[in-house]
Amino acid sequence: MLPTVAAVLFYLIAAALLVRGVARGADGRIWKIPATIALIAHAWLHVEAWHSGGAPDMHFFAALSLVALAMAALTTLLGTRQRIDAIGVVVFPLAALFAACYSLYGHPQPPAMTWQVQLHAWLALLAYATLAVAALLAALLWLQERAMRNREFHGWMRALPPLTELESLLFRTLTVGFLLLSAAILAGVLFVGNLFQQHLVHKTVLSLLSWLIFATLLFGRWRWGWRGARAVRWTLVAMAILLLAFFGSQFVLELILKRT
Repeated sequence: MLPTVAAVLFYLIAAALLVRGVARGADGRIWKIPATIALIAHAWLHVEAWHSGGAPDMHFFAALSLVALAMAALTTLLGTRQRIDAIGVVVFPLAALFAACYSLYGHPQPPAMTWQVQLHAWLALLAYATLAVAALLAALLWLQERAMRNREFHGWMRALPPLTELESLLFRTLTVGFLLLSAAILAGVLFVGNLFQQHLVHKTVLSLLSWLIFATLLFGRWRWGWRGARAVRWTLVAMAILLLAFFGSQFVLELILKRT
């Protein structure tokens, strides 16, 4: 219970410090201290559960918590070099919520998985986390463009990098996430023998559709310089499909149909 309380508390402290910094237009980095403590406690929570269960837990709330942990880690890492404080205002409370949900829901006995299947699962979770951060960057890019078009220069805009830098960061994050997603799909094709069986076919088809949208967007960026509203729309649509592919199907299987 201690890691959960520590993670939730320090995530919320980090988010509060970010909100205060954004409101005041300050460029401080003191929020990184509680954020780092929260990350350690959050990771500790999972390590304890895996030690007691004898294997990594990849159930619905465990997967949500792991994705949130990776998103929080990526946000903290990016925050050391880029002014993207506004993302932490969203990511840290989400990480606190999902860590608490994972702790309260309990830790069911994880099924046995080969290292190949574990590799597929870890690559997928890292891809979801990276692309979720890209989706938040896309949303911030849209808000920034809209505010500048309407000449509404809000205080929170000072917490963001210039428009061109934010767009460049978006596509760099998309590229990394796309490569991770490609590796996860490849590992699934190679190592998951029942990838197209009934209980996985929706996940597989939707994941491939999301991959295709991301691939088209990145190719369009390279070939025709796609940017702005088009990049935002494609990113958000592809991410929505990807979330539906994994967490939507896993929610139905585990929490409604009670199947692992």
